[in-house]
Amino acid sequence: MIFLSHILQTRCYWIVLAIAGSALLAVALYYQYVLGDEPCQVCIHARMWVVAFTLIALVMLVTSQHRVPRVVANIGVVVACAGLTERARYLYRLENGIGDGSCQFQLGMPDWFAVDQWMPWLFEVRNLCSFTPTMLFGLSMAESLMGIGALLCFVAAATTALDLLKPQRSALN
Repeated sequence: MIFLSHILQTRCYWIVLAIAGSALLAVALYYQYVLGDEPCQVCIHARMWVVAFTLIALVMLVTSQHRVPRVVANIGVVVACAGLTERARYLYRLENGIGDGSCQFQLGMPDWFAVDQWMPWLFEVRNLCSFTPTMLFGLSMAESLMGIGALLCFVAAATTALDLLKPQRSALN
């Protein structure tokens, strides 16, 4: 347990988080550009949450590993992963006909945050919500993202708790 606690408070944790986010984006782009599964509005929202926690991890790789920046960054990761889980759950409910809601053919971001215009290759809505493709173990992409988002949210929350409960010590590298 001490080893795990140590790993979660070093740069290794941020490397793993950045790799996980990059892998999720790579899979999304593979499904979009190679397999032709165009993303819907909610899929793009999920991508934005993945980009958020990936950017937090990349920033933390080049900043000090003191307690306060780690706690703030992990709170950001918890928020981003909770957002990812919520969007995946919303999409799951839509595709299974159990949710109230709809999907639009536009991203719906304000003009000052027009990521769909800045990076259309990553954030452009190209389809209406209907279904997500099947992934490993017969899970849909929405189900997979719910599980991954919840797992990452739990790990980031546990890491935050470890940081807050342990006595202050020097930065770990």
